Amino acid sequence: MALSIREEFERRERSFMSPFACPSSQSRGRAVAEKPCAVRTAFQLDRDRIVYCNAFRRLKHKTQVFLAPMIDDYRTRLTHTLEVAQIARAIARALYLNEDLTEAIALGHDLGHTPFGHSGETVLKEIYSPDFTHSEQSIRVVEVLENGGHGLNLTHEVRDGILKHSKGYGKILPEDPEELACTYEGRVVRIADFMAYLNHDLDDAVRSGVIREEQVPESCRRLLGKTHSERAATMIKDLISSSKTEDGMFHLRPGDDVRTAMLELREFMFENVYRSRRVQQDFEKSKKILTELYAYFLANEDMLRQGLADLQMGGGNHAGAPRERLVCDFIASMTDRYAMNLYANLFFPSPFTQKVN
Repeated sequence: MALSIREEFERRERSFMSPFACPSSQSRGRAVAEKPCAVRTAFQLDRDRIVYCNAFRRLKHKTQVFLAPMIDDYRTRLTHTLEVAQIARAIARALYLNEDLTEAIALGHDLGHTPFGHSGETVLKEIYSPDFTHSEQSIRVVEVLENGGHGLNLTHEVRDGILKHSKGYGKILPEDPEELACTYEGRVVRIADFMAYLNHDLDDAVRSGVIREEQVPESCRRLLGKTHSERAATMIKDLISSSKTEDGMFHLRPGDDVRTAMLELREFMFENVYRSRRVQQDFEKSKKILTELYAYFLANEDMLRQGLADLQMGGGNHAGAPRERLVCDFIASMTDRYAMNLYANLFFPSPFTQKVN
């Protein structure tokens, strides 16, 4: 019997991929078993489900660093996601890893991100739960909220990579094996996310006037490059050339000098951009918006149910969750402009118009 298109593709994967890669045919599967697609591999199918879901489209109107930018040149959460995917795919291809798995994780890694960037995440930690994280919310999106409350039923490897992509102010790759993605493809995405935001956030910070290019530490400029493209190329090439197989184990890691420069650049960005007065002023404004919206929908269940239905998140696995959880899901799913418009409609007075007889 002739092989299907998917089976032929899986055969080709096994013939050229690294022994440390995760071939599509060796996926641990889905929470709910499905008949395999005749054309697409499991990871290709996951990628397509992510790209076509509502949460992915909303990323175009969610903050990366600068709140609700009116100038189109600034990054949004969607363009950040695309840059992560591009970097991750380039690394995976060079290391003979599974490019489709890598791309699926990269495209899905921020699906649960809040409006107003990490400011929104901080607010939900304060008003909902200190355990709230955008990475766990991304898992909730793909497992529960999408597809009318039934989730996307993604493979184990993609969900694992999404969950373990975030590092905050921690190490590029954690030492605790429990915090590492189960695949090297997932670990590549974690590093690519770091590379992407360091470079494009610096680019946007210079464009906005928050910092000047010459303020960037000289050691970073010397080791990584003086432009966005130079820095990105240096980081990508260094990771590829520095990752080695030793004693039968594959070690995915940047070189010591480049890693040190990347961490120094991150520290510079936190001190001069993410914690800058301009960004913090916007944080206070967004905190007021989200805090008051949270309280309003916690007290108005009918409006909450309608809001969830408007975002196509009602029913399914979502039904029966505590109201606080539902409000958190609703808030986290909003875009910047949706949250601002909703706030204005609920709390701003409407202009009085005289009735004409």
